[in-house]
Amino acid sequence: MVASHPAPVPAPTPLKITVLRDPGQARDRLEAIAGRTDGDRLGEQEQRVLAILEQVRHEGDRALIELTERFDGVRPEPLRLPPERLEQAWQATPASLQEALRLAHERILAFHRQQLPPDLALTGPHGEALGRRWRPVERAGLYVPGGRAAYPSTVLMNAVPAAVAGVGRLVMVTPPGPGGEPNDTVLAAAHLAGVTEVYRVGGAQAIAALAWGTESIPRVDVISGPGNLYVTLAKKAVYGRVGIDSLAGPSEVLVIADHTARADQVAADLMAQAEHDPLAAAILITTSEDLAAAVPAAIEAQLIDHPRASITRQALEEWGLIVLAPDLATAAELSDRFAPEHLELLVEDPEPLAERIRHAGAIFLGPYSPEAVGDYLAGPNHTLPTSGTARFSGALSVETFLRHTSLIRFNREALAATGGAVIALAESEGLHSHAESVRRRLGGVGA
Repeated sequence: MVASHPAPVPAPTPLKITVLRDPGQARDRLEAIAGRTDGDRLGEQEQRVLAILEQVRHEGDRALIELTERFDGVRPEPLRLPPERLEQAWQATPASLQEALRLAHERILAFHRQQLPPDLALTGPHGEALGRRWRPVERAGLYVPGGRAAYPSTVLMNAVPAAVAGVGRLVMVTPPGPGGEPNDTVLAAAHLAGVTEVYRVGGAQAIAALAWGTESIPRVDVISGPGNLYVTLAKKAVYGRVGIDSLAGPSEVLVIADHTARADQVAADLMAQAEHDPLAAAILITTSEDLAAAVPAAIEAQLIDHPRASITRQALEEWGLIVLAPDLATAAELSDRFAPEHLELLVEDPEPLAERIRHAGAIFLGPYSPEAVGDYLAGPNHTLPTSGTARFSGALSVETFLRHTSLIRFNREALAATGGAVIALAESEGLHSHAESVRRRLGGVGA
């Protein structure tokens, strides 16, 4: 009898991650990674989004239900979940996870309470009163993505600053799961954060509902929260009708590391971004030859039996990068060119290097500050600028849900002291009635 032997298991394909030594080539590659969502098909996708927006604008709830059935495979009738469903989700959450959510909520709340800006009240040189006051928007729309993963952390990071700002009505939208309802932990986080209004709809159609309102979903003043490309394009299209937090792209991390960094920790941190999405970017810039050589092998080891191995590998091979830099000054310059969403400084002395950095959404200093703590419970917001936009924008904050109004009260003395200059400036611009409005108060013609 011939013994049977199991078929050999093919060895995994070695990870193909780009390694560069030339700073000029690194700059070019970083620019390409930052623009990875640009492309010829974007126009086609924008047209698709605009068609969805118009359908929801004109057909309201009927369009939401039809589009959700088409894209998510379920009919969300009714669209709104009853508030008691959120409480049920909280009660069904394991005690250990409840404690983790509470800890995250407490830390995020404590940090964001410190962000409330003070009103200004100033007195000018002639007794005029000048000021600025802050007031919350009336309604905020919170977009919580679904799809590849559930994000209770995103619920907290959006609901907490809106609540701290004093927004009167929080409207949360999130895609339904395969069973027709969002993830239980997402609903539990909403309950913990005080959100009672949750609608089972996602994608561009959810953004349209928040921007224009439907029979069920109210029109809001500000929309916050990350999403896929279609959500981002929809937010871009409705900006101006409503406020938005930002145009978030795929997630990204850049790690600057020296000889003190551990290869297994660097690998885990790069993979923590790559596992999000095939378009996620994970970049290492290091001054250590040994580390640059060791990290790909460390990634390979951690990919074995990884539950998101396919996504992680694709992201690392397409948008991963290892750069061997001659010194930390060059590493900082390359990082600033990329302006990363998340920047980790795994170096012997991170504080001076952090001072050199001008452009980053969030900076994580030292070996005990992995980006994951920022994602969940460090306190600062995890909704951060991506795709190079850290050059001119920052994290989601309490101010995202506030608007400020200027207050101006002149007395006669102040107007008399400055009115001549106002008249001169108005006349230089050819605006006769501007000048006349001051002249008539100061005893001029017609006074």
